[in-house]
Amino acid sequence: MIRSLAEIYPQLYLTPGPDGAETYKKIVESGAASPGTSLSHFRCTGEDRLIEEVTPAGPVPVITLHDRADFELFLQIMAHRCIPKDIPLTQGAAILDGVINWEKIRTHKTEFFLKNGPDADWGAEFDRFTSDRKNFKDALVILSYGPYSAVSAEKAGFSDEEWLRLSHIIRKTHECTHFICRRLFPDKKEPVWDELVADAAGIFAAFGSFDAGFEELFLGICGEEYSGGRLENYIDGEENRQDRLSSLAGKIHRTLAHFSDIAETCDPSDPYGFALRLEEEIGCWKIV
Repeated sequence: MIRSLAEIYPQLYLTPGPDGAETYKKIVESGAASPGTSLSHFRCTGEDRLIEEVTPAGPVPVITLHDRADFELFLQIMAHRCIPKDIPLTQGAAILDGVINWEKIRTHKTEFFLKNGPDADWGAEFDRFTSDRKNFKDALVILSYGPYSAVSAEKAGFSDEEWLRLSHIIRKTHECTHFICRRLFPDKKEPVWDELVADAAGIFAAFGSFDAGFEELFLGICGEEYSGGRLENYIDGEENRQDRLSSLAGKIHRTLAHFSDIAETCDPSDPYGFALRLEEEIGCWKIV
């Protein structure tokens, strides 16, 4: 599966580091070819998968990498421009929205000359074509395979096998919810709110109902207090950090009670519909 992706995104042939980062710029910014075609830096497993998830905002490719090292390497190359960077264990997925697809540009160029002749002005057409990001930029959902939010099966209350199955459902729905909300609500961007809605949709998909206790467990909230968890990934700066986390934990705890009320009126088989209801009826709030 990685090989088929590398044919579209040749930066995957690179390894993170100074040389890889420099070559990455040439490949991504100007469509240059990769100097090599080895993928030996990826481990790859027969369980890796690429599917297309149908959402209210359109289809989106979903890539599942079963080996944690492959997931981290994929993000270092594709999300961090081939620069080595630690990926926190609490991060098990990502959405890459705006990946340049030079194959789409080259295909359009061929079609353009076939239609308009060899003397047609490709420079002007290139500017027109690339003025709309939908023509040449892709969104990709990348998933690892492991316990959701680094929460153990024992802590979640399931067997290891069942928790891995549920974790994958939560993780896939979570990231696809980000894709939906960014497409349909582009003006509503606030990291913590986005995480709340995406987690809620994932829980709803896995269980057919919403359980605020699971969401608080994933984020590291106990009642109205912060006890340590994924929530701190979305807070910038060190000034008054613990106080801000504690204040935010209380705010989240109260907000999730509203989520529970809305969930009771939603179709158990439609997690994305639940997410849309949350956006439409509660809407994004700001951290103060």
